[in-house]
Amino acid sequence: MKPKVAFICVHNSCRSQMAEALGRLFASDVFDSYSAGTETKPQINQDAVRIIKDMYEVDMNEEHTSKLLTDIPEVDIVVKMGCNVVCPFLPAKHTEDWGLEDPTGKGYEEFIKIAKTIEEKIKDLSKRIKNNEINLKE
Repeated sequence: MKPKVAFICVHNSCRSQMAEALGRLFASDVFDSYSAGTETKPQINQDAVRIIKDMYEVDMNEEHTSKLLTDIPEVDIVVKMGCNVVCPFLPAKHTEDWGLEDPTGKGYEEFIKIAKTIEEKIKDLSKRIKNNEINLKE
């Protein structure tokens, strides 16, 4: 069984959505990706959508919506995107915080930087899961 990974932040409209999209793109053979937050936005951040479409040819508008923590299944791994406020809590066997700054309202370059960082971190997480570096045993 593939582990389930939840990417969480408060609004579930930008970084966590990008992480879910890139998790599906680069690591779907290793884990299932979900994203959620404690509050939702009527639509996901369109700058994030544009960047992911430009860089990876993935259209997040097609299958992504802003979701609450209660909207996703129970997960094995929680990745906090980096919240300056209190990050949402979700029970999991492993939790880590990527400490990413929210690019919302910043320029295109900032979004590209965040997307590339998320891509690297997704690949690293995938590798650690494959190598059993993350303990997912009960």
